[in-house]
Amino acid sequence: NDWKRGVVFIKEIVPKPALSFVANSVYKENYKTMPMKNIIHQKDQELLIKYSWKDKEWHSIEISAESEPLKMENNSEFEFITEHYYGFTKKENKTSEYQVCHPKWDYYLIKNYQLEIDFQKVYGNDFECLNHRNPISVMLAEGSEIEVKTKKYVI
Repeated sequence: NDWKRGVVFIKEIVPKPALSFVANSVYKENYKTMPMKNIIHQKDQELLIKYSWKDKEWHSIEISAESEPLKMENNSEFEFITEHYYGFTKKENKTSEYQVCHPKWDYYLIKNYQLEIDFQKVYGNDFECLNHRNPISVMLAEGSEIEVKTKKYVI
């Protein structure tokens, strides 16, 4: 009867096959290994961050933001999106839960963004509609090391 805020990953794209192997075999996630590159550049008071990955073509997310991180505000949209300490996976008829531990993350104020993603090609036909929409929110978090605790089956 407990409510647990968590996340389910549709597809996680990583640059190293070992990450995909562990996530897919141990946690039953949907990780895919693809070539990736990134740019992290600071000039004056601005950050430029660009992540790119390639299946048959290159896709990317590019953000410009203020260079000084801000502390997470309680009851903010940023807190709601980032403060998920459980992950859930489903394989066939079994659902499992695992706990993810990390400190609260700082965030950066976004100035501008650009998406060059074919959502249908990356995530499948059910996500084609995102090719014609703008995001509701765009966020940049500092991130941190995480600890993943042992999973347990919940159903």
